[in-house]
Amino acid sequence: MGVARLHGQRNSQSNSKAFNLNDSLHKNSQSGIFHFHNLNKLRYYSDASKLNKIKQLDKPETQKEMYQALKGYVLNFGIENFSKNAPMLWKLAKLSADHGPKGESIQLYRLVLKHHQQGIDITQIYKTYNEVETEKKENYVPLDYYYKLVDYRKEIDTLRPPHSVLVNMGEGINSAKEDYGPTMGNVDFVLLFTSKRNTKENGFNEDLFYALKVDGVWAHTEPFKNINTDYNEGSACLSQDGKYLYFSRCNAPGSLGNCDLYAAHLGKDSTWTDIKNLGPNINSSSWDSQPSLSHHGDTLFFASTRSGGFGVSDIYYSIKDGRGKWGKAKNAGPTINTINSELSPYFHHRYNVLYYSSNGQPLNFGGFDIYKSYRQNGMWGEPKNIGPLVNGAGDEYYFTIDSQAHDLYYARSNEDDKKNLDLYSFPVPMEAQPLATIRLRGSLIDQNGKPLGGIVSVIDLDSAVEVAPQFIQKDGTFGFDLINKRHYLLVIQGDNYFRMEEVFFLDGDKQINKIAEPMETKIAFKSVAFENGKAQILPSMHDDLAKLGNFLTDHPDLKLNISGHTDSAGNEELNLTLSQERADAIKLYLFNEFKIAKSRVVAIGYGSSKPIVSKEETEDHKQLNRRVEFEISKQ
Repeated sequence: MGVARLHGQRNSQSNSKAFNLNDSLHKNSQSGIFHFHNLNKLRYYSDASKLNKIKQLDKPETQKEMYQALKGYVLNFGIENFSKNAPMLWKLAKLSADHGPKGESIQLYRLVLKHHQQGIDITQIYKTYNEVETEKKENYVPLDYYYKLVDYRKEIDTLRPPHSVLVNMGEGINSAKEDYGPTMGNVDFVLLFTSKRNTKENGFNEDLFYALKVDGVWAHTEPFKNINTDYNEGSACLSQDGKYLYFSRCNAPGSLGNCDLYAAHLGKDSTWTDIKNLGPNINSSSWDSQPSLSHHGDTLFFASTRSGGFGVSDIYYSIKDGRGKWGKAKNAGPTINTINSELSPYFHHRYNVLYYSSNGQPLNFGGFDIYKSYRQNGMWGEPKNIGPLVNGAGDEYYFTIDSQAHDLYYARSNEDDKKNLDLYSFPVPMEAQPLATIRLRGSLIDQNGKPLGGIVSVIDLDSAVEVAPQFIQKDGTFGFDLINKRHYLLVIQGDNYFRMEEVFFLDGDKQINKIAEPMETKIAFKSVAFENGKAQILPSMHDDLAKLGNFLTDHPDLKLNISGHTDSAGNEELNLTLSQERADAIKLYLFNEFKIAKSRVVAIGYGSSKPIVSKEETEDHKQLNRRVEFEISKQ
């Protein structure tokens, strides 16, 4: 790279310890309940006597004993067992639903979906899985509708406009060719990436580049002059002290496979020297690429298509010993890897979170998506899709975040042209935040206890971190993973009730249950009562008029009819004028305060011509007739 600033320490000190495979990292992750101790020891596990015993226990009266025996057998699985013996996982999942600990059966269903091959009824498995799984693609509001929500709310004080998402980094970084493989350097103002912008006689030349952020703008894109060759280089990462560069080089003389991992050292003259192949403990006879280091550089994650894995490409890791030698690479296991492909691991350099790209996880928005996984008690937690504000219908790869978890960088293609990748960057949404580990749960029912539908949004009031809105599930429940010790605004909106809002401070897992009153076609608010002979909007009316304003904001295809009425006292012509002035005052208020287009509101004063009580004998009768009615209808 040849830049002296790369020696600098990162902008903020991390309190994280060095990554260790036995660290307990995340209390709320859906942790892998199973520890498969043979994964990197045996290719395939088989024990005929144990299988015979399991077969003998397959009777209605010994299902619990069979569950225990089958679980003991499955825990001995090697990598090949997961695809070849997927029916065993399926059988154990069904037994676990009745005899296992809470959450175990759904973990097993996920394993089956990740590793199944022919010879298993996958349709039935998906049906069973969908009945118990709560994290579903259908829960998330589609991105195009999300943008509509943003547009509807941009004038409302209580709902802050969110940051933009899917922001292309532009011509200063991207080229007409593929640009991908972004990695945050050892400091937040250095970004490494790979590009095919350079050409050679036989076609493109894949090279490494870096960009520097100056005054908040990414600029000064430069190639790694001492690293790039006529061979293809890409997918680089830096050590925390900036002195070591790890990268992939393909089709080079002396390599073990078509792409190998290499390391280079930054010399005293700020040039990269001592470039070495990382050797057979890490590299294979296949493709090995996309390295990522843990905090202190003692664990190297990478992707490989070597034989003996779970799928086409798997995530592997190697641990450096006390003498600085990299140990034999190990597979990251069946929770992380699937029968399809896992690529571009990124271990966050401040928080203990592994991000990577996969097209084999059950929750998928299309093609390759980005997932995050925490490690607990020596096992990887169930990967979580980081949501539709990052993942779309195309492919997403090479996810990286700055040390403050403020901005993300990744490569993505659109749905139509999956080959031409560009780099994107925008503020990290809540689903991708490494510290979003505290669960907010809630429910919405009507006064009879019946679940209601709608859209739930959560707004981070402290740091303006955007949260992808969700549809309320069929049972009336919803849930979000949020960052603790922050103030949030919960917003629930639907077609048959007024919007509900609640500000809360998150201090540990929280439950918010709401009851909605059904909204009638015609509405009359007791608070909307004018002073005698006057048409001024009173402060006591604001809350109920806000319900109307918010509802019309959330439903731009609806219109409002306002009907003003008086009692029979006084001159009928004056009453007619007064009722019209009152209806017009409300229409103007909705326009001024909520930007509701005047064309969507019809205001008519009827004077005393449409009384509720035809014969006014008491003051209460007159009060009933002095009213404003609202009717909501389609435009």
